[in-house]
Amino acid sequence: MYILANGRLITRDSALPYLQDGGVVIEGTKILEVGATADLKAKYPQAEFIDAKGGVIMPGLVNAHTHIYSALARGLSINGFNPTNFFEVLDGQWWYIDRHLTLKGTRASADALYMDCIKQGVTTIFDHHASYAEIPGSLFAIADSAKKFGIRSCLCYEVSDRDGEEKCLQAIQENADFITYCEKNPSDMLAAMFGGHALFTISDKTFDRMVEANNGRTGFHIHVSEGMNDVYDSLQNYGRRPVQRLQDHDILGPKTILGHCIHVNTAEMEIIQATGTMTVNNPESNMGNAVGCSPILQLMKRGITVGLGTDAYTNDMLESIKVALTIQRHNACLPNVGWCEVTDMLFKNNPIIGEKYFGVPLGKLAPGAAADVIVMDYKPFTPFSDANIDGHMLFGMTGRQCQTTICNGKLLMKDRELVGIDEEAENAHILEESKKLWGELNHCQY
Repeated sequence: MYILANGRLITRDSALPYLQDGGVVIEGTKILEVGATADLKAKYPQAEFIDAKGGVIMPGLVNAHTHIYSALARGLSINGFNPTNFFEVLDGQWWYIDRHLTLKGTRASADALYMDCIKQGVTTIFDHHASYAEIPGSLFAIADSAKKFGIRSCLCYEVSDRDGEEKCLQAIQENADFITYCEKNPSDMLAAMFGGHALFTISDKTFDRMVEANNGRTGFHIHVSEGMNDVYDSLQNYGRRPVQRLQDHDILGPKTILGHCIHVNTAEMEIIQATGTMTVNNPESNMGNAVGCSPILQLMKRGITVGLGTDAYTNDMLESIKVALTIQRHNACLPNVGWCEVTDMLFKNNPIIGEKYFGVPLGKLAPGAAADVIVMDYKPFTPFSDANIDGHMLFGMTGRQCQTTICNGKLLMKDRELVGIDEEAENAHILEESKKLWGELNHCQY
């Protein structure tokens, strides 16, 4: 049993939204009680006390769309790579990387990303993986890493026709095998979706194979209308817009995630709304790839669940809400929009998405909720209360201020030190794998 207290407590629970000096009691994998520090210490004298040291105590964060395969690309410069459009970004960088990513590279990528998650207060991720150099066993390797580091993970593999039928069939089988594994081993820490790259790399035949292999067992996780090339391909080759084509193949539904949705029109929004399908915005990635701005204001006005992800850009969710806000205001040419929407994406909708797959209350500190708790080393120099919490999130906090991380009741980091993990040794083996990968990509030694 833990008491994590002596800090400014943000619960994201309407019953008790804020305490100036509060904390939580953790028993097993759940939160037992929330209250004032003095009251909790008096009531549970036997509990191990974790001192927040005046920091901000808040729920662990959820990342609704990320790519583990991108982790080893940090700092990478590919010789001769000078993309002028989104397809060149994919083919010249990301597909080039994943075509050289072996199982060892996948494990190293997962280890790197999970350590980053712990350090930035992210306790739940939805990952969308690709490693076309070695597909079989990829999701299981990532799952092993998730268990080692203690991060709640929903995993899928990126099906695509881009590297031929054999690789495509292997990717479908990897999804099917992992879904079966999760069915046989139900857990509130590990779940499966059925992944697909994007419509412009998936034929009708492949969609049919995906649906058959899934057999209604879980939702799909796919990139949709990230670039205009996706829209053009659907219209030119199939006579349907991307969301319409997904509807034709029974891909949509309440457990399906559509990543990006930048170039969706009003008719497609109506289909997304009618089917209860979820979407995820990835603002930093969209800006970096110069593909446009997702119409999240319109999507959310229709009641569509829009989550927030990082894609392959960063793991810092607090950085992501800052960028999400600025791009929406810039795009709308209005300085008074987006505030509620972007904070709802992270603090309300991401937990909703997570709960659909893990079956436990996420994103709030309340009795019975998952014991996912973080402490931010944030010492405000302006007034701080439940009246302006989101303002401090948007303009003051960053993920790197996380000093303590607990996931599912397990202490993963305390005072910026990883618990039970030899960080130096982990970094060393990740570096060796990244050197091998970079050497293959640039035909040299590092």
